[in-house]
Amino acid sequence: MNTFTVEKKKKTSKNTNQQLKLIDGTFTKREAINIINNVVDVKLNFHKLQRLSKTEGNINDACEYDNSRIAELIDERADLKSFLKALKTNDCNIKISSTIHVTIEE
Repeated sequence: MNTFTVEKKKKTSKNTNQQLKLIDGTFTKREAINIINNVVDVKLNFHKLQRLSKTEGNINDACEYDNSRIAELIDERADLKSFLKALKTNDCNIKISSTIHVTIEE
């Protein structure tokens, strides 16, 4: 069963941790590739918008910024897609789970 769920811990005044269960399920090879592509695309867009917002409106900006995380995400996505595409069969089930942990640092 494919599920995308949100799991919240009960809020308390002392709670400095939250988690979001983003992906938890078994998927076909095609579904797994689509999920991975979509999640990585959102993260890539986030980094690209952050980069753009740092330089927008400043004609004197040299447009020098760290692209290492963007390159890293692109490389890791390509590796994972190659791994999944290399599977001999389309009939296998692929388990994907992803939980986002949020912690308040003081």
